[in-house]
Amino acid sequence: MVYLKKYFECRCFINDELKELYLCVRKESESISQPLSSEDMQIQSMADASPIKWHLAHTSWAFETFILKDQIKNYQAFDANFEYFFNSYYNAIGEQFPRAQRGLLSRPNNQTITKYRKHVDIAMCELIENYENSISKETIKLITLLINHEQQHQELMLTDLKHALFQNPTYPEYKPNSRSSLRNLYIDQPLTWIEFEAGLYDVGHQDESFHFDNEGPQHKYYLESFKLASRLVTNGEYLKFMEDGGYQDAKYWLSEAWGSIKDKKSMAPMYWIKKDNKWFQYTLFGLQPLDLNKPVQHINYFEANAYATSVNKRLPTEQEWEVAAKNEQFKLNEMFNHLWQWTSSSYCAYPGFKIVNGAIGEYNGKFMVNQYVLRGGSKATPQGHIRASYRNFFYPNASWQYTGLRLAE
Repeated sequence: MVYLKKYFECRCFINDELKELYLCVRKESESISQPLSSEDMQIQSMADASPIKWHLAHTSWAFETFILKDQIKNYQAFDANFEYFFNSYYNAIGEQFPRAQRGLLSRPNNQTITKYRKHVDIAMCELIENYENSISKETIKLITLLINHEQQHQELMLTDLKHALFQNPTYPEYKPNSRSSLRNLYIDQPLTWIEFEAGLYDVGHQDESFHFDNEGPQHKYYLESFKLASRLVTNGEYLKFMEDGGYQDAKYWLSEAWGSIKDKKSMAPMYWIKKDNKWFQYTLFGLQPLDLNKPVQHINYFEANAYATSVNKRLPTEQEWEVAAKNEQFKLNEMFNHLWQWTSSSYCAYPGFKIVNGAIGEYNGKFMVNQYVLRGGSKATPQGHIRASYRNFFYPNASWQYTGLRLAE
């Protein structure tokens, strides 16, 4: 992934920097899709996921809808139908094509989507080049938001594709011959506990650099003293939980999860496969022997909570996690860009949070119900995109993202 943190730390842009940032991120999306066939680009394996070509079109739709149509007089949309096809969930914009049926949109084809992206890129670059005389600081902030929005979709492209390829019984590789350069190596690390003092802490984004609206406003939050594990829970530790009957013992599980486990006969995390009495894990590099030293991944909130309960620990709150991540005295391992780490915090608004006016206000606020917060980013998160205050959120049964857990007490 490209390294873009220096741009998002800036409080303002000059036109060359903004154009470079825009084109860099757009190119990265196309790079992700480059190894894929047309069939790969089309597949949708579940309602929560989307086809790769839909992601490429939707991120272009966002720039066209929120920037170009508003800023360019008599702007000619590439195709009027795209407002319906590629609107994700913005009710203020109009109706949306059903999410679960996105894989049925064989047309427009990939070549048309490529032309669409070029159409948008040309118009966006022309706009940015002349921004000093044509667009406001608020518009620049909106462009920056949509650049970050595309980075979010880059992560989704990888996780959605992984789920789709997993449905193939040959367990294909996403990008052949790339394993050695992209593989993370782990060594056996002892788990230790880092203690943090009770006190009144600042929580939320702390300066004027880019952040999503749900990361603020910054506010005071009192925490009792707490401890966090120095590293993430490993495959080996989670395997012991399984071998000790963790999936057969109701005392570890929340009621909603236990009912699902019995119905689906769940026995292991997503992407774990047992062959010839040995455990393997499906990765973007194909099926690999389970590395016991690597952090356990693709577990949902219920599994994370059950494991923590089984070892008489708990999940951290999002405030505890953020305070630890910002602490310069103690450096915990694998805090950023390894796995999204489940917290016990429900996704809700911070004190003083207000939804912005207009359709863009639907970006985060309306999802603040029935979901849990995750922190830290994953190996699929673009470099420079993550920060200590970043709040991701998913439903408790979600497993297809790169999710893991860190224990607290």
